[in-house]
Parts: sequence; C-alpha cells; structure tokens
Amino acid sequence: MTTVLNPAPRLGDLLRRWRSLRRMSQLDLATQAEVSPRHLSFVETGRSRPSRELVLHLAEHLDVPLRDRNELLAAAGFAPLYRQSTLDDPALTSVRAAIDVILANHAPFPAFVIDGGWQLLDANDAITAFLPLIDPALTEPPLNIIRASLHPDGLSRWIVNFDEYAAHVVERLRRQLAATSDPSLAALLDEVCAYPAVAEALRGAPTAGPLAAVLPMHFRLPDGTELRFFSTMTVFGSPLDITIAELAIESFFPADEATTAYFQS
Repeated sequence: MTTVLNPAPRLGDLLRRWRSLRRMSQLDLATQAEVSPRHLSFVETGRSRPSRELVLHLAEHLDVPLRDRNELLAAAGFAPLYRQSTLDDPALTSVRAAIDVILANHAPFPAFVIDGGWQLLDANDAITAFLPLIDPALTEPPLNIIRASLHPDGLSRWIVNFDEYAAHVVERLRRQLAATSDPSLAALLDEVCAYPAVAEALRGAPTAGPLAAVLPMHFRLPDGTELRFFSTMTVFGSPLDITIAELAIESFFPADEATTAYFQS
C-alpha cells in the first residue's frame, strides 16, 4: 500500500491565498509593498527566489499572523523566525509577571487570559463567581470561553441580553477567522452557530456592520441578582513570539453601582 503525503505548500500558493483573504490584487500588493509587479509575479510563479527580508516584508503588508509567517518562510526555504513558547517558559517571565499584575490589579472584578482559540489560560479569583453557572462538562480543561458563554448549558441561560451578546460574539469570531484563516476557529464558529439560541439570535440580527465600541453584558443570577458589565480586551504590542501574539486579556468592568457593590462585598 502506497501512502501519499500532502506536498509542502508553495510560497506562491500561500501568497495568493493571503492576497485573496485580504482582497488584494497582485498589483495592489506590489504597490503597497513598493515591489516591482514583475518581480512579485515571478515570486508567485516560482521563477524567482525571494530573499528572507522580502518574504517578511510581503507578510507584513498582508498582515499575516506570526505562525503563518513561519509557514511562508519555510515555503521559501528559510528557517522559522518566530518561536512559540509556553507561558511558563523562562523566556516569558516578564510577560507572565505582567499578566499576574493585570489580573491581580483588576480584582475584585473578573478578568481572564485567553489564547488565539479562546481557550482559558488564566483568570483572577472573581471568575469563580461564574463557574457554578456553567455545566461542569464545559469547564473541563481546556475551557473555551466562547463555547462556555454560548452553549445551551453554559452562561447563555443567565444572559438577559443574549441575542445582542451572541450576535456580537459571532461577528467578532467571524472577523478573527477572516484575519487568520484558522481552521480551529472555523470549526468553533460552525459549532456555536448551530446552537439553537444562537441561530435564533442571528436570524434577528441586523446586517453586519461596525462592531459596537462597548458591548453591555446583563446577567441575572439564579437568586435574582442582576449584574451589568462592559469589557475591554488587552493585547501585547509588537510581539516576536507566537504565544504572546495570540494572547489577550479580557477585563470586565461594572456598569452600575449594584454590580460594583456585589463584587466588593
């Protein structure tokens, strides 16, 4: 029996795919990157071997995520540039310390850290107030924040403005998928859009437009307590490590005095 291996992707094919995702013609990219259209054409067809610097230059103008820039480099015959560490790697000690400070200083209000696939990496103690509201099967590691929020057995049961919230989260996920072309995000998007309550919320949602600057979240706990938040997302600027590039810290702020009092007590 003969095993057929998938051939390694060609640089030209990868560049064309990213141009398509960014809705850029070959001339658009050549103009923006200040590269000869003829030379770019030769690179895409394999008639010309680009330098490492040119590959990175084109990737920058195509806004290619770091992990995919490594793929472009490999297709061009170069070693990967961007490493992927774990958060407990000694090289990320300063990043880990910064995350700990942010989480601690945001107390008593909730804050958590996620990776590019929305898997929970860390959180402050305030998050424990929400865990009992989620089916234990959804909190088994790795806990996915979007799944835990939108699943019928997750936080969705306690979100008063669920339709608004679900439509916003799905649109956010769609835009992230468009930017990264990550198959795991595509699978997550398909999964959550199939949840009955999410599908219903999307049917009544307006045509996609600019995302709201601030999305309110309105919870009603089992004892009748009502909590209102808005959230912000923090990312690290100009990272050279894939793990750092994909990290985000979501911090929740009370939107009324009753929510402030609830967490301060």
